[in-house]
Amino acid sequence: MSPENSRYRWFVVVVFFFFILLHQTDKLMIGSLQVQISEDFQINNTQWGLVNSGALIVATILYPVWGYLYDRYARAKLLGIASFIWGATTWLNAIVRTFGGFLATRASTGIDDSSYPGVYTLIADYFGPNLRGKIYGILQLAQPLGYLLGTILALMVAPAIGGWRNVFFITGGLGIVIAVLIFSFVKDMPRGKAEPEFENMPEMQTFKFSWAEVKEIFKKKTMWFIFLQGFAGVFPWTVITYFFFGYLETERGYDADGILFTMAPVILILAGSYFLGGFLGDLAFKRTNKGRIIVSSIGVLMGAIFMYFALNTPIEAQNQFFIFMCLTAIFMALSSPNVIATVYDVTVPEIRSTAQATSYFIENAGAAFAPIITGVIADAIDLKTAILLICTIAWGLCFFLYLGAIFTIDKDANDLRNQMAERAKGM
Repeated sequence: MSPENSRYRWFVVVVFFFFILLHQTDKLMIGSLQVQISEDFQINNTQWGLVNSGALIVATILYPVWGYLYDRYARAKLLGIASFIWGATTWLNAIVRTFGGFLATRASTGIDDSSYPGVYTLIADYFGPNLRGKIYGILQLAQPLGYLLGTILALMVAPAIGGWRNVFFITGGLGIVIAVLIFSFVKDMPRGKAEPEFENMPEMQTFKFSWAEVKEIFKKKTMWFIFLQGFAGVFPWTVITYFFFGYLETERGYDADGILFTMAPVILILAGSYFLGGFLGDLAFKRTNKGRIIVSSIGVLMGAIFMYFALNTPIEAQNQFFIFMCLTAIFMALSSPNVIATVYDVTVPEIRSTAQATSYFIENAGAAFAPIITGVIADAIDLKTAILLICTIAWGLCFFLYLGAIFTIDKDANDLRNQMAERAKGM
């Protein structure tokens, strides 16, 4: 089937949806396993923070490497290899019996956590700019659904099949299956194929990686606002991922059933927020280049406000807490698909993986510190204070950085469209 075929394009979306789903299940499930794993290895919150920071540090270091490789070589083949690495290293998590071994093998899963730029840039060459927000929103539905699946595996399946180690065997095996599927059936597309300036062209010029174009990334003011908000914005996500379930259990007194029945609806709403954010971003983008940024700024501001209310709700007021968490979930993911789409709105096709990898490199630099800082604050005060401080301060900072991007996006987006138009004339 031709890569240009509409049905095949959606087949690729489905494959990468499950790729992200499995990755996120493993990555986010560990938060639900905090108490079980901590008891097995007899570790405190600070050590738990180190476990989660390890994979983030490895991913951060490798983002520039993967970004460069994705811009130079066949992205589909590289993504197949990345999925295989993830599956194999996840098995290693289940095998080790010491805290040091678990710390090292968990860190090794970060080798392929840097794979997402390859996914999103390949998809960008299947779908044009007016659809990318929606498509990225669909793909990112897999993140909260992975969170939910991970929660179910951790709280319900793990006890039934002999503990958390067997869950890692299952997810790792599925990762290898996805690796074979990607390697065998997903095809690359010419870089820039879906740009509107190249529509209906029988042949596409091959745009090759250029260090000169890489330098241009850092001359775009919009990208700097994206970079900085990414560094700040990843703190709340990291804290919620790795510590929130532990907070519910240890400080609000929820048992496994209480956690599941409270958080499952919240996670499902969060899933809808990704698609809603992409839909609203595409809709607003058709009216103005500022559209995606405006949607993103509203999302982080309202997310911070409702998270503040949720964490300051009395422990006995469980219904009120649930409502505020649902409201938080509606807004907190609105920015995610729009940030990715914005990167591609201002960068040329042949260096988009590098641009996205740079953004993720900076994000992960923040993410790597977040669990350690959270653990230290939690051990010194409590988890509630740690989560509250990090979420409200970081999202508030993101809001002001998005306001800055509103004043720069028009120039940077128009410059890209003019550049694409000039290339089209030369073909």
